Amino acid sequence: MSTKSDALPSKVTAVPVTPSSDRELAISFIINAPREKVFRAWTEPELLKKWFTPRPWTTPVVELDVRPGGANLIVMRGPDGNEFPNRGVYLEVVKNEKLVFTDAYIKAWEPSAKPFMTAVLTFEDVGGKTKYTARVWHWTVADREAHEKMGFHSGWGKAAEQLAELVAGL
Repeated sequence: MSTKSDALPSKVTAVPVTPSSDRELAISFIINAPREKVFRAWTEPELLKKWFTPRPWTTPVVELDVRPGGANLIVMRGPDGNEFPNRGVYLEVVKNEKLVFTDAYIKAWEPSAKPFMTAVLTFEDVGGKTKYTARVWHWTVADREAHEKMGFHSGWGKAAEQLAELVAGL
């Protein structure tokens, strides 16, 4: 894992995690907050906007229907003003424990033109802190490689720092 725990603030610590296949990227952290707060930050639009993209990127639009089959729209805006809308559907939701979503569908069960990934997020209680793990499966090895080159580890690591900062104040 390319994120070093000594580079992160005390509110988050990187935990080694090994991908289970050549199409998976995985990252895990211990966040100094109860998992209920971390889950809220993933499921409440106004909270997600505050941490989801690594600064100086922003997340100006977040629409979440957090239930199995519910759609989501998350728009990421780069520093140059270009926007990248991401649509998906939740496959599994277990409050305070697990979120599974995919971009294989853009709403209801309408297939997307180019599926890219399915993410499984888990939130485990570790003595009042949260072990937050993201396992992201890709349709192809090339998609996984592209996601890694986009900065998966550094981007999700920076977002985890921002997530930890946010939930510390909730």
